[in-house]
Order: sequence, then C-alpha cells, then structure tokens
Amino acid sequence: MKAQYKPLFEPYVFRSGVKIKNRISMAPMTTKSAYDDGSVSEDELNYYSRRANGVGMVITACAHVTLDGKAWNGGFGADTDVTIPSLTRLASTLKKQGTTAVLQIFHAGFQNVFRDRTSPQHEYLSALNSGEIDQLITDFGEATRRAIAAGFDGVEIHGANHYLIHQFFSAQTNRRDDHWGGSFEKRMKFPLAVVDQILQTVKQHAKKPFLVGYRISPEETGPLGFTMADSLELMDQLSYKELDYLHISSGDFWSVPRRGAPATNSRLHWIMQKVGDRIPVMGIGSIQTADDALKALESGIPLIALGRALLMEPDWIKKIELGNESEIITEMRYSDQNRLVIPAPMWNVF
Repeated sequence: MKAQYKPLFEPYVFRSGVKIKNRISMAPMTTKSAYDDGSVSEDELNYYSRRANGVGMVITACAHVTLDGKAWNGGFGADTDVTIPSLTRLASTLKKQGTTAVLQIFHAGFQNVFRDRTSPQHEYLSALNSGEIDQLITDFGEATRRAIAAGFDGVEIHGANHYLIHQFFSAQTNRRDDHWGGSFEKRMKFPLAVVDQILQTVKQHAKKPFLVGYRISPEETGPLGFTMADSLELMDQLSYKELDYLHISSGDFWSVPRRGAPATNSRLHWIMQKVGDRIPVMGIGSIQTADDALKALESGIPLIALGRALLMEPDWIKKIELGNESEIITEMRYSDQNRLVIPAPMWNVF
C-alpha cells in the first residue's frame, strides 16, 4: 500500500464500542432479489460475499419493518420472527468475510408496494391514527430485536429518501395538526421517537456492543420541502442521542446547499460544523478512486461509504492495499454481470 492511503485503513471505534477495521463502508443498495416470502436469496448472499471482504462495514439493503412497509417486490424483511433465520444467514455471510454487518431498516410509508400511487402523498400520514403511529414505532424496535437475534453488529435507521421517517419530517407529506405534525418541532417527533425506541431495544436485548446509525437526506425539493437549515436542526437533535453515526444520503460528496445554508461550502461542511464534534458523520457520493476517497477523508469527514464504486469494483479495497489502485475499474460493461456477481433484478435496473 502506498503511504498516502494509510488514513483510509485506520480503524474506528464507535460510541457503542463497535470497532471497524477501516474507514470505508459499503452503502445500502437495493437488490430487489429476495425470495417471494421476504427471505434473503442465495443470489443476494453471493452478491454480498463478493464485496464484503475488505470494507470496514457493510450496510445492507433496507429491510422492511412491517409487510405493508415494503417498497418493492424482491425486498427482504425484518417484519416477523420468521425472518430471523434468513437474516442470520446474511449476517453470517458478511461476518465470515471479516466485515462489520449492519442491517438497514425502514418503512416505505406512502411508497409501499401495495399503496394506490394515484392518491395524494400526504393522505397516507393523515390517515394514521395515534395507535397506528405508536405501533409503527414499536415495529422499528421489533425489527432491531430481530437484527440482534440474527447476529448483526448494528442497524441503520433509514430516515432518508422519501420513506416513512422522512415523510413525517417533511411538511410536504406531513399535514397532521396533532402531536405528530403541525409545526416544525412536531414533525421531528416521529424520527426522534423511532430512535429512542431502537436505542431502548438495544439496551434491553443486546449482550455485546451494537451500533445504531441514522441515514438522512440533507435537503428536499418542492415548495414545502425541508431545507438544509431544517435538516441541520434535526441532525442537531439526533446528535444528542446515543447514536453511532449520521449517514448523509447524497449523490455527490461535494454538493452544495440549494436552500437554508450558503452555497459557498458543501453540505457536508455545514453538517460537520453543526454536529461533527458530537457525532461521527459518514459521507457518500461520486467517490470512485482511491484519490477521491482520500480527498473526502481529508475534508474532515471520519467515515466514507461507497455504492456504485463497489458494484463496479468489488476488489476496490484490495487493490489499494496491494498498491494497485490504478487498476480500480470505474466503468460497468453489459458483459460484466456474472463477473460482478450482481443479481438479475438489480442488474436490470441499470
């Protein structure tokens, strides 16, 4: 390994005590390849096994916490205890490759696969009664309990990308006027309640260090969409919880704010300035080469996630370790599916 890349391989210990062997994580990417019963398929296990050897942490594709929170056909679940054996196989496959295994959990909200997509988005949250909302919070805790039972090292709460938790935070989709909506402060209540429930579940059921991360979108389009200033306030609240990291969902590590913060610096700059001294931040987006990753790390971000880079180059870490970083593949060819061990439903999305 060339000396300049050594910072990428420094271990990191989270607040929970979970330790990862380097600063690079595999980002959660939807595979759409689970079996019809919601269990993880052999194709998915092979896909993860091919990429897990090298990265410090693998964050899986999102697992729905209730069946009606499933976003697409081919998604795997953490919605009943019946899923535990399947999740155990996934966790075991990852950990056998020497990586830290993290299960991302979510509920699709109005984006669920069973929903009538012609109805207004905001009607989904408006129709929920208080008991149903309480149950959804419990469901996130139960999915966490199953992740612990399955042998995962942690969970990542999917609070981004217009799914349920994001929907509660957004004024575009949360038109409630009760405890769960009607003001900015009340729109933060559901995300924070989910975090509290999960952290309580970890304290009750985990017998060894177990991390909890939170993925968040930094901004939202639309006239009622939340701004950079809004998400910074939510991140500030999250930073005082016993979370292990914030994962910033972005297509470009260096992207700048549209609203709510000056475009003179990147979104990640403003996030680090707001909460970086209290909670580790994970950045992602358009990082393809070793030099891209090093530049990102040198900006002050302690953790980096790779998505498409690991799809195109499963040996991304190994090649840097061996001093062959110039051989990292950054393009995908139509003939590459078998070589890259990508399940057909996922491959057909490209």
